[in-house]
Amino acid sequence: MRELERITARRGELDTLAGELAKQLQEVQAERKALIVAERVLNRLAEQDRAAEQDAAAVAPTPARVAGRAVLLIPYRSEDGGETALPDDDRTILAIVRDADGPVQVRVVGERLGLDTLARGKPEPLRAKMTRLADRGWLHKRGDGRFTARL
Repeated sequence: MRELERITARRGELDTLAGELAKQLQEVQAERKALIVAERVLNRLAEQDRAAEQDAAAVAPTPARVAGRAVLLIPYRSEDGGETALPDDDRTILAIVRDADGPVQVRVVGERLGLDTLARGKPEPLRAKMTRLADRGWLHKRGDGRFTARL
């Protein structure tokens, strides 16, 4: 009879242990599912970061050669690419135009850049650069020849 009591008691212990293990297994499975979801989210975010880096690289200034001379091509303004796609001197021009109280003349921008704007023909390369920025959507060229920043 004692053997029967010990067997019954041991079976009760094992049933309790089985219940605890089943509960732990459910908790482990739930945590595992949460980790799988988190892993998927992180993989998607990493893919988005890689795609954003590739897009930024595609918008970056493209070096080219014109008449044997290295030049940077100015990209068209888009919603994706920021000013980082522009060369430094073009970003400086944009900053000067933005800081102005209103439309600015090429001469004013040239003076802020430290160029000799009084000499005949000296502001023309700057005018061409600002016109090119306007053509690409970075600036707005008004009918009177002055420039404003695009919003």
